Amino acid sequence: MTYRMPAEWTPHERTWMAWPSPNATFTDEEELAAARTAWASVARAVRAFEPVTMVVAPGDADSARALLGDDVDLVERELDDAWMRDIGPTFVKDEQGRLAAVDWVFNGWGAQDWASWEHDSKIARHVADAAGVPVLSSALVNEGGGIHVDGEGTVLLTDTVQLGSGRNPEWTREQVEQEIHAKLGTTKAIWLPHGLAGDYGMYGTQGHVDIVAAFARPGTVLVHSQQDPAHPDYVRSKMYVGLLRAQTDAQGRPLEVIEVPAPTVLKDEEGDWVDYSYINHYLCNGGVVLCSFDDPNDEVAAEIFRRLFPERTVTLVDARPIFANGGGIHCITQQQPAV
Repeated sequence: MTYRMPAEWTPHERTWMAWPSPNATFTDEEELAAARTAWASVARAVRAFEPVTMVVAPGDADSARALLGDDVDLVERELDDAWMRDIGPTFVKDEQGRLAAVDWVFNGWGAQDWASWEHDSKIARHVADAAGVPVLSSALVNEGGGIHVDGEGTVLLTDTVQLGSGRNPEWTREQVEQEIHAKLGTTKAIWLPHGLAGDYGMYGTQGHVDIVAAFARPGTVLVHSQQDPAHPDYVRSKMYVGLLRAQTDAQGRPLEVIEVPAPTVLKDEEGDWVDYSYINHYLCNGGVVLCSFDDPNDEVAAEIFRRLFPERTVTLVDARPIFANGGGIHCITQQQPAV
C-alpha cells in the first residue's frame, strides 16, 4: 500500500490542537494564562474556516470551553505539552484517497532534560482513534514540525533534527530518507544543515524546518530572511536561500524562492536572539493564519501572503506568547486532510 502526505494547501476535514496545561513549558499561572489566550486566538482564527478539535487534559475542559466558545470540539486525553504539530499524527492518504495516520516516535524533541513525553508519545494514536483512521507506525524519531512537503514528492528536512544525536543517532541519512519516503510518499529530500539560531536555546526544537522554509505551492518555497547583519540568522538565511535556489524538486523544477523578511526585533526581554518567523504560518480552508509580532514587518509579510494566496483570507494572530514557549502557529496546529 502506497501512502502520500497531501500538501497543507489542499482541503482539510478539520484542524487538531492541544490545550496548554501546567508543565515544564508553562511554569507559572501567568505564563499558562497567556499561552491559553494565545492558543484560543489561533483556534478561533482557524475555526472561522474549518472545524477544530482541541485535545484537553482531564479537568481542563472548563478552562478550554471558557476561552474557545462552543464551536470548538473537545476531546479529553492525558497530555504533557501542547504542540500538536509535533505530538500528533501526520495524516496521509492511500491511492483510493483513504486516510491513515503516521505515528512517529516522539521523545521530547531529542530527549531534552526539561521535557516529559509519557502522555504526548501516545497522542498520535489517540488522535487517529478519534478520527477513525488506521495507524502507520514508524521507528523514526520525528515531529511534524521537522518536515514540510509539496504534495508532489518533495520534502524539506534538517540535519540537526532527523540526524540529531538525541533523536536517531544510529540512523544514516539514507535510512532516514528511506523511512520518510515510505511514510510520506515522497521521492526527494532537500536537507538544510540546521534551523534558526534561536531554536537551539531552552525549549528549542533543535532545528525544525517549519520556521525556516515552507512550500507555498509546488515549485515555490518561502524562506525566512533575516535582514539585520547583527542577528546570527542573517548569515544562516542567506545560506538557506542560496541552497534552495540551487535545488530542483522531485518533478525536476528549479525552486522559486520567495524571501519573507523577518520581524525587525532581534532579541527578547531576556536578551536572547529571537527566532520570530512568519514562515511558521498555517494554511486552512480559505485562510492563512499568520504570526504577528506587533512589528513593522507584520504587514510586509501579510502582503506577501495575500499576493501568494489571493483566494484566501489572511488573519494575523499575535504569536509572541507562543514563541516565548518554543514555537509558533504552525507548531500548535495539525491538519486532517479531507477525504
